[in-house]
Amino acid sequence: MKKAFLLFLICCFSFTIQAQESIIYKQVDTTKLTMEVYKPSNMKAEQLYPAIVFFFGGGWNGGSTAQFEPHAQYLASRGMVVFLADYRVKSRQGTTPFESLKDAKSAVRYIRGNFSKFQIDPNKIVAAGGSAGGHLAAATATIRRYNEKSDNLDISAVPNALALFNPVIDNGPGGYGYDRIGSRYPYFSPLHNIRIGMPPSIFFLGDKDRLIPVETAEYFKVVSEKVGSRCDLHIYEDQPHGFFNLKNRPMYEATVEALDRFLTSLGYLTGEPNMKLIRE
Repeated sequence: MKKAFLLFLICCFSFTIQAQESIIYKQVDTTKLTMEVYKPSNMKAEQLYPAIVFFFGGGWNGGSTAQFEPHAQYLASRGMVVFLADYRVKSRQGTTPFESLKDAKSAVRYIRGNFSKFQIDPNKIVAAGGSAGGHLAAATATIRRYNEKSDNLDISAVPNALALFNPVIDNGPGGYGYDRIGSRYPYFSPLHNIRIGMPPSIFFLGDKDRLIPVETAEYFKVVSEKVGSRCDLHIYEDQPHGFFNLKNRPMYEATVEALDRFLTSLGYLTGEPNMKLIRE
């Protein structure tokens, strides 16, 4: 009986989509930065698929790509090529938020520059992330400075859409991270760099978030729309910072479904969200 139950668990685990490969997308001195790649099953030859890259949260101090593994599994099953990008953080490399941003831009450039290798559409690349990772996603679309010298700047680091999970988009006085960014915030803070050409975005926030005021998210939406860009803002009642993670199952499912519908509206996915994929 024990053996049969163990085999059942193994079968269930193997059914879950796992990362097909881990690739090195950047090396700085002796530091090698990797991305885990999740692909749809039964990909068709010659077909190009939409892609999404996730940046984990952790205040540019720490964090793990494991944060968005559940999202990667779901979106790969829905037909996207998903990348979970590592980047330099203070606790591991002794770096600043500026190096984190350079790495995020390098990640988008790597994906776009290798679109044929991964069978992705270079015009359907989504940057996503939570908290400080949400900042990095938004910054790839808005910040012109902080590019790695080794990057090919002929390849755009600007994604085609954004998925922002309680992102720290205001780094100015009174905003998150100002103590570390200081006077450079006008060149680092996404909220201060929204301009014409801003990609469409979806923004998730809990109204009890202690780091990002609802007013900041509302202002981001207003300014995005003023420059002609779309911003779908979703505010969730009584939810704190990080409410969207898998440990908060109802909110995880709610935000994943909303993200799916957003991507479908852009033409990146087709059909209805298949929530059975994450409820079984």
